Amino acid sequence: MAAQPKPVQLRLPVPLKRTFFERNPQRVARELLGKVLVRQSRGLLLAARIVEVEAYLGVKDPAAHAAVGRTPRNSVLFGPPGYAYVYFIYGNHYCLNVSCEREGKAGCVLFRALEPLIGLEEMAQARGVVVHGPGDLPRLTSGPGRLSDAFGITRSRDNGCDLTSPDSALWIGHDGFRSSAILVTPRIGITKAAKEPLRYVLAGNAFVSGRKTLPRFAQPRSARTKN
Repeated sequence: MAAQPKPVQLRLPVPLKRTFFERNPQRVARELLGKVLVRQSRGLLLAARIVEVEAYLGVKDPAAHAAVGRTPRNSVLFGPPGYAYVYFIYGNHYCLNVSCEREGKAGCVLFRALEPLIGLEEMAQARGVVVHGPGDLPRLTSGPGRLSDAFGITRSRDNGCDLTSPDSALWIGHDGFRSSAILVTPRIGITKAAKEPLRYVLAGNAFVSGRKTLPRFAQPRSARTKN
């Protein structure tokens, strides 16, 4: 991998508590921005900042997997909050979500983009990408399929993983990062309830996926940083 970027000095993240996720997915989604996704497995350490997410609101949300009711496949969504729900889409990539709401009430947040912090070379190798400079870095984790590839996320490996425990191979923490603004837009890449403003983006971040021209109504909103 040529022209490797300078290493990032990252404070060791503090795992998020389960109560963080035991809330409405819209609130969880907004406050997940800026947090850090960590992969620790067999000596491997990867970390990336969460910069784009989407909220899915459970059985009453036509676009949510929970809309069909509880099934063996989506049961994580109806279980305790703070667990990974992973599904396979379009026959070629996985998507990572985290369960929200109290146990028995479905809701989740989809991870759409990350900003790599630690393990860039390993992410590039997993993605089959050669990084010549900073402009190539979004190819690692910009998009739900890309970030899953970069972190080696699969349904068999990670579905049902406790994302609040540092003993898990995959978990989420906070490192004191504060964002100046958040943009809220309609969700993308779906057909049902596509106009709902449930996509949350760190304003100005280069790793955000999808369309770069935001709708007129999407205005910056101050980020909250409760942990």
